[in-house]
Amino acid sequence: MARPASDDSGRAFAFLKVNQRAGKPRTRGVTEIRGPYYTPMGRHYLQDVLETMGQYVDALKFAGGSFSLMPRQVVAQLIELCHAHQVQVSTGGFIEYVLAQGAEAVRRYLRECKELGFDIVEVSSGFISVPADDLLRLVEEVQKTGLKAKPEVGIQFGAGGATAAAELEAEGTRDPEWAVGQVRRFLDAGAFMVMIESEGITENVRSWRTDVVARIVNALGLERVMFEAADPEVFAWYVKNYGPEVNLFVDHSQIVQLECLRSGIWGTKSLWGRVHTYKG
Repeated sequence: MARPASDDSGRAFAFLKVNQRAGKPRTRGVTEIRGPYYTPMGRHYLQDVLETMGQYVDALKFAGGSFSLMPRQVVAQLIELCHAHQVQVSTGGFIEYVLAQGAEAVRRYLRECKELGFDIVEVSSGFISVPADDLLRLVEEVQKTGLKAKPEVGIQFGAGGATAAAELEAEGTRDPEWAVGQVRRFLDAGAFMVMIESEGITENVRSWRTDVVARIVNALGLERVMFEAADPEVFAWYVKNYGPEVNLFVDHSQIVQLECLRSGIWGTKSLWGRVHTYKG
């Protein structure tokens, strides 16, 4: 039977049992939330999110290079606020844009990320074609800077930026075994975790490629991969099929709904009362 988590002492209605969750820093059941992109996020807005649900947030990811349009001081304040709540901060995949400006721009970008207090640099290539060995070198460069490298791997060419499904379909997809091989190479190179791009799998597709998810999980397990799931139907499917300790990336507006599923206190008809953990 589920029991209160070890850090539940301050939770309202703490006498009610919920699925036990490990305290932070977690390695399973990690939740990364999207920061400013679809909506602005200032210090007060973020403070509200973290004061109410920060216990369940492990990382915040800036999207679309949004930080490059904001005052430097504000970016630093947002990162500092995250750290005060034990939340790591990721750059998102903006390095794709930086790569096109040359090696020196990449080095300056990484230095500034370090100076501002970022913890994680996502290494993605959804829109651009980059040799796999070059991406591995980039992972090493990130780690030399003292930051955590989090490569992103997917099967869809041209993924990112909410491209229409018809356009992505015309681009085609990669062999899932290629994706598994890429993830393995990145982990062997020292990446602490790999993000699995949702496009081509559960986003902007006619039917979900659940077979791709199964191949990745069967080959690599759950602990060192995170799945993009910024849609309630998608993250509910992951919890239903892989349990409440699957690592997921969602929009910040969805953190309450996701944690209700993880904790087993609420859910859709297919999940109501069916999500449990056993910690012995």
